[in-house]
Amino acid sequence: MFHLIPAPVHRVVLRCAHAARKLWWRVRRPQISGCRVLVFDPAGRVLLIRHSYGHAGWMLPGGGLARGELPLTAAARELREETGCSLADAHEVTVLVEPLWGARNTVHIIAGYSCDTPRPDGREVLAAAFFATEGLPGDLAGVMQRHLSDWITAAIAARPAR
Repeated sequence: MFHLIPAPVHRVVLRCAHAARKLWWRVRRPQISGCRVLVFDPAGRVLLIRHSYGHAGWMLPGGGLARGELPLTAAARELREETGCSLADAHEVTVLVEPLWGARNTVHIIAGYSCDTPRPDGREVLAAAFFATEGLPGDLAGVMQRHLSDWITAAIAARPAR
């Protein structure tokens, strides 16, 4: 149904909804769970996206876990929704707890592979591209600046045997 809304209007609605969600989290201070997906292509490059709302920097695809949803399932779903890519050989790299506008956010970092070409929808995700691990963009979102290189190292060390 959302595809019936013109993309520019949809982006405005997403920004407004995100602002309302941040306000709700500041007031309610809930415990939430999500995932970030560290996706490598066959060349070993990492997939990063830019959202149409929130932080303008590059970040990993991901999102919230639905009630009762497993992190690996959520990671595959979020990756498909945000980029159109499938996820193979998925495994959990680490779990971190971070404050998120008043909420306590438990984030599962899931790593895997994809041979697909990312296709951002132009609504929620404005851009998606693979980057060489030694040539990551300088305008990464805050938590990405602090942890992405460590997550890449851990993901490579923990990857399942092929």
